[in-house]
Amino acid sequence: MKRFLTILLAIFMTISLVACGNANKSQTAIANGTYKGEGNGKGGKISVEVTIKDDTITDVKVLEQKETPGYETAMDTLKENILSKNSLEVDIVAGCTLTSKGYLEAITAALKAAGATPDMLKKNQGKDADVTKKEVSKTHDIVIIGAGGAGLSAAIEAKQAGADVIVLEKMPMAGGNTLISGAEYAAPNNWIQKKEGIKDSPDQFAKDTIKGGDNENDPELVKVVAENALAGAEWLRDEVGVVWQDDLMFFGGHSVKRSLIPAGANGKEIIRKQVAKAESLNIPILYNTTAMSLITDSNGKVIGVEAEGEDTKYTFNTNKAVIIASGGFGSNIEMRVKYNPAMDKKVLSTNTVGSTGDGIVMGEKIGAELVGMEHIQTYPVCDPLTGTLLYFGDARMYGHTIMVNKEGRRFVEELERRDVISMAIKEQTDSVCYQLLDQKGLEASKLEEQHGAEMEYLYKNKLLVKANTIEEAAAFFDIDAKEFKATLDRYNGYVKDGKDKEFNKRSMPSTIDTAPFYILKAAPAVHHTMGGLKINTKAEVINKDGKVIEGLYAAGEVTGGVHGTNRLGSNALADITVFGRIAGQNAAK
Repeated sequence: MKRFLTILLAIFMTISLVACGNANKSQTAIANGTYKGEGNGKGGKISVEVTIKDDTITDVKVLEQKETPGYETAMDTLKENILSKNSLEVDIVAGCTLTSKGYLEAITAALKAAGATPDMLKKNQGKDADVTKKEVSKTHDIVIIGAGGAGLSAAIEAKQAGADVIVLEKMPMAGGNTLISGAEYAAPNNWIQKKEGIKDSPDQFAKDTIKGGDNENDPELVKVVAENALAGAEWLRDEVGVVWQDDLMFFGGHSVKRSLIPAGANGKEIIRKQVAKAESLNIPILYNTTAMSLITDSNGKVIGVEAEGEDTKYTFNTNKAVIIASGGFGSNIEMRVKYNPAMDKKVLSTNTVGSTGDGIVMGEKIGAELVGMEHIQTYPVCDPLTGTLLYFGDARMYGHTIMVNKEGRRFVEELERRDVISMAIKEQTDSVCYQLLDQKGLEASKLEEQHGAEMEYLYKNKLLVKANTIEEAAAFFDIDAKEFKATLDRYNGYVKDGKDKEFNKRSMPSTIDTAPFYILKAAPAVHHTMGGLKINTKAEVINKDGKVIEGLYAAGEVTGGVHGTNRLGSNALADITVFGRIAGQNAAK
């Protein structure tokens, strides 16, 4: 009997242990552990390592990423929200759509490696969205709205002039449109021109700019940019640490090749060095902080800024001035249509989502005069799917490409003004163009070296083809191959003769005849808004009565008057640097 009871007890304990084990197993849908996954962001592969415990993501480590400097902060924001909610059902970070999607894709892949799906995570509510924001009041000499190229130039100059400066940036990273641009810089009489024997002058630059703006520019503002552009480029090089490449680009509308190229051929070099300089000067930059309104006294002088952060309402009082450098309104469809009905939602934009005209609206509310608001420029070579500016299109400025339509024919000079090329493209079949270059053009343009991640994206989305013959490349996009080949033969003949008999192309450095061949499919998108706050040559904002608004300065795309009806390529960097520096220097006085 005793032996029987012992056996019975053993059986009972075994059953209990099995039951307990099954119960423990049922409590955890995902096996605890660390799992790896990959996704595709704007800069290519994003690799992460996800730690899971008790159906909860406890950590996410980024093992590899090549996102634009500043954009990686989107992954920090997403991580915080994912850990808070223990869910992948989080909002993408504004302005960082591709980075956000790639990061979430990588985490989803890590869950798949764990044999799980996102809906198997244990849900919780995360942060309380209704928490009352705390109110903070601060005083600085100067408050700068916007941490793009103009705002950072102003901040550095003002700080070095002895002012106490703070910068407000509504996005989670610095840079604005400067960061995602090619950031080429038009500078007459620059050191590379002298080396290459190119004759140029500020006067010639000013004439090109005014002609390019259809004579609707403010000539005094243009003169200031022309006479100070070279000094601005040298300041970026010598004071800020920007590295310029040892070659130039020839942009449409310019009479000579004068545009400097930053290392890497994009705005990362400019913004990264400006942010580093600002940090070395202990200039605070408040990210995710949106300026809401300007504060004025009884006499109309600007004495501060009301702003909002994620959990804080700020009142920033100023001892000296406010500088608005918040950019244009290219991503504000309602505002675009208000001033130019043709620029509706059907037209995509190259701009960051932060380009919504906030500074223009704030300035107008206190009486600032607006100029040229109807002048909205499109960029000709953009992603037909997203509107993103394509660096691959820069090959055009080296002169190594031709642009054709679906019928295989050229239809515009490839080095014409941006607006002229854009409107010409819109008249073609499907409102797209096809840009051809060969292997030696690819190498001369340094596209694979500098923009390899973008090329991978273009291949993946069937917007770029590489082929051993013209016929094969044309077939990929269903271009009339016979006509295309005839067009190319004529063009190569023009190169050999030194004269483009069809469109008088101003730069034809080489024939297009070395396989493999590359064809890019592209379309125009809104790129720059020429209108904005009226300023004088001191960067002071002018009101509707033609008088200076005391305590208020502005620089960059938020202003109007410099570019007239149309901005020539590479003039923006000269504009934002010159007037950013002027605004900072004068505000600090």
